[in-house]
Amino acid sequence: MKRFAALLAALEATTSTRARTDALARYFRDAPPADRMQAIALISGRRPRRAVTAARLGQWAAETAGLPDWLFAESYAATGDLAETIALILPPPETAPETPPETPRPLTHWAALVADLAALPDESARRAAIENAWAGLSVPERFLFNKLLTGGLRIGVAEGLLRRALAQVTGLPPEVIAHRLMAGGPADWDALCAPEDAAARDARPYPFCLAHPLDGAPADLGAPGDFLAEWKWDGIRAQIVARGGALHLWSRGEDPLAAQFPDLLAPLPEGIVLDGEIVPWRPGAERPLPFAALQRRLGRKAPGRKLLSDVPVRFLAYDLLECDGRDLRDRPLTERRARLEALAPALPHPLSPTVAATGWEGLARARAEARAQGAEGLMLKHRDSAYGVGRKRGAWWKWKLDPMVLDAVLVYAQAGHGRRAGLYTDFTFALWQGDALVPVARAYSGLSDAEFAEISAWVRAHTRDRFGPVRQVQPELVFEIGFEGIAPSPRHKSGIALRFPRMLRWRRDKTAAQADRIETARALMAALAGD
Repeated sequence: MKRFAALLAALEATTSTRARTDALARYFRDAPPADRMQAIALISGRRPRRAVTAARLGQWAAETAGLPDWLFAESYAATGDLAETIALILPPPETAPETPPETPRPLTHWAALVADLAALPDESARRAAIENAWAGLSVPERFLFNKLLTGGLRIGVAEGLLRRALAQVTGLPPEVIAHRLMAGGPADWDALCAPEDAAARDARPYPFCLAHPLDGAPADLGAPGDFLAEWKWDGIRAQIVARGGALHLWSRGEDPLAAQFPDLLAPLPEGIVLDGEIVPWRPGAERPLPFAALQRRLGRKAPGRKLLSDVPVRFLAYDLLECDGRDLRDRPLTERRARLEALAPALPHPLSPTVAATGWEGLARARAEARAQGAEGLMLKHRDSAYGVGRKRGAWWKWKLDPMVLDAVLVYAQAGHGRRAGLYTDFTFALWQGDALVPVARAYSGLSDAEFAEISAWVRAHTRDRFGPVRQVQPELVFEIGFEGIAPSPRHKSGIALRFPRMLRWRRDKTAAQADRIETARALMAALAGD
């Protein structure tokens, strides 16, 4: 735990890629093998499931420290981070001068303790285990332990940086490390460092090639003829791997999907790897279903017959990464696409069509019709581009449609964390339904720091009620909310859910009475569904 806490401090102290890589490499050389694997899991975002609510954890810490609720709340508001607040307010670690120092427990011990909390018989046993841990940890270690408890540990290490550090320590090429870290990673350190195994190699997908968002004018990219245009589908990026007489389906998130999508496991020629998109699509339909339909199948390890029938899917192939067992990723996109089209008659999956429009103006007109195709916009891929690892600027671009918008009223506000501690940055917005305001979305991004500061001062002066950290405010401020999709949702009181909502601007020119009505949102939803 001490070693991992020191690693996080070293990573936080520098922005130098070399220094951060060296810090990671030192940790992986010096830490026990099990701790190395636990660190990889945490750095990669795989954290123990939370077994205690944040509210209960704060209550226990306040009682242990002997602080009244109001003082704990003020301390939390000042730091903006629950884990840090708890680490700072607790009494000093218990030490006995006559007792020899205890051998530090490894990182795996604390991760296992957090993971095992849910199995304890009752809340009092969980509290006792947590308070006992607090008593023996230093402030930096408590902070890390609390982050594990709350599920809030975020380590700003890019995948490429982690791969380079592990390659430096293991002596394996970074691309082999990349393969082995997919789908949860290997079982132990020896497996990570072992020579390549044929069966495991056959099952692995390739690291995904990603696109940069196009923020400027497409003409800035160069000649339009240098790019291949495709529809940008709103689905799940995936690779189908046919090797060793078996089929494997992988998500971009490094998860195996074969059990979730058995309807996509039609036989493929041996030695084929396809890159594409899983989209919900009814047979005979001209365009895919909204992404919300696909969400019904996500997380289902074994979907039943009815769900398979209700939400049929397609795999739309748009790249050929391997053919006849030969890696094609270094070949130009035009060559890979030509070979994919030649192979199409032997494939059980349709190809994602290219967009035939020419010139930037023609492509702009095609992009404007993307929603009619059930797409989010266009993909622009340089015809000479290889299939790289991660985002390589200049090769692939996603030219998404401008977001859909609604003008909504601010009704609830909650303080931010970390850098935004002390500011209200997490907002709930509502639309009119009759004479009442019905919440439709939460958003916390899109405004400047100055705007957040101004709104925070307004929130403090116009609070109507409090519910823990949430403040209900006078319904006066209007904001333009941008979002990527809208769909029915029985879980929300409004009956709708917005996808990726964010604040585009503060509508100072509008009063609350001029905000949009729920009927406007439902009409937009119906239009997107083709009703």
